[in-house]
This record gives sequence, structure tokens and C-alpha cells, in this order.
Amino acid sequence: MSTLKLVLASASPRRAELLSEAGYAFDIEPADVDEQGLAQGVEPRELARHLALAKAEVVAGRHRGKPVVVLAADTICRGQAGEVIGKPIDRDDARRILKSLVGTLHGVVTGYAIVRCDDGRRLDGIVRSDIVMRDVSDAELEAFLDTDLWQGKAGAYGIQDTPGGDDPFVEEIIGELSNVVGLPMPQIVEALDELGITRDS
Repeated sequence: MSTLKLVLASASPRRAELLSEAGYAFDIEPADVDEQGLAQGVEPRELARHLALAKAEVVAGRHRGKPVVVLAADTICRGQAGEVIGKPIDRDDARRILKSLVGTLHGVVTGYAIVRCDDGRRLDGIVRSDIVMRDVSDAELEAFLDTDLWQGKAGAYGIQDTPGGDDPFVEEIIGELSNVVGLPMPQIVEALDELGITRDS
């Protein structure tokens, strides 16, 4: 077992679930950062990594010099034109976002940052998955909006909300499902191993 402690700098239950399923023991310490302020002037393709680095540094600052490894991530949805698609502010906004996505291919990008607090080593990266969404009827769309599962979700939907990842809108995922959920686990496992974090199972 590793003598280092892993800290997840996120309140996301899905990220915690992915780490647990992979066999990691960890603590949770969400980072409090101004995402809107940090996003100003950052190119969309770099935004997820930029935010992940900011979150990791905030939490790593609490453990400087200690045998702690901090993992942070940020996931954004990108439209066909490369624009960042954020979280809907209300039902009407969710409807607008989903209507712009259904029947198209769009990208989900997760940036991750891992900081080892005792020696300052840092690994970070960006992983993209593409999602093909099928056309849906207005009735199907309104039925989904009735569930409130769009709330707090970039792109107004979360593929993890249906068992097996069988989202009602998603026709195909090109890339890692775990990346769409919020942590690109193949890359995370490799990076954690490099920084000395081992799995309990």
C-alpha cells in the first residue's frame, strides 16, 4: 500500500465513484475557485486543463511539503464550432442547449492535474471524447426535461445518469466513457502510478 495519501479536489460523486471502482483510497477536498474569472481569455481547448490546474494548486497549497498527492479535473462540453457549452441556467436554457446538440457530433474534454505535495512534481493533460447524439422528438426532449437530470450538467445532460451509460440521446461514444463521466481513467491510473500512488485492490 502506498505511504502517500491521495486527495480528490472535487465534490463530484461520479469522479469519486470512478476512483473507488479503480481501487483507490482517497480523501475528498473540493477546491473553491472562481471558474468564471479563470476562464477569461483562455482558449476553449485549454480551458479544462487550466481550471484543473487551478483547482489542484488550491488544494495542494493546503498540504505543501506533506506526503499527499492531489488530483483535480474539469470537464467541459464543446460544440461543433469549438464553443464551450456550459451548464444550463434554467429549463428553457437546457432545452436550447439540447436542441443545439441533438443530431450532431460534439466533444467532451476533461483536463486533469495531479500534484505531489512533498516534492512539487506535477502531471497534467487533456483528453477528448466525441459523442454522436441522435435526433429526438419534442416529446422525448420535454420528457427528459421533466426529470431535472439536466440541472448542473455541462451540455444539459449526463451520460452517467442512466445505468450502463445508456443515455437517451447518445448514439455513439468515440473515446473513453470514463472521460465523458469526468475522469479519463487510463491516463489517471498511469499518472498516479508515476507519482507513487498505488491501488488497494
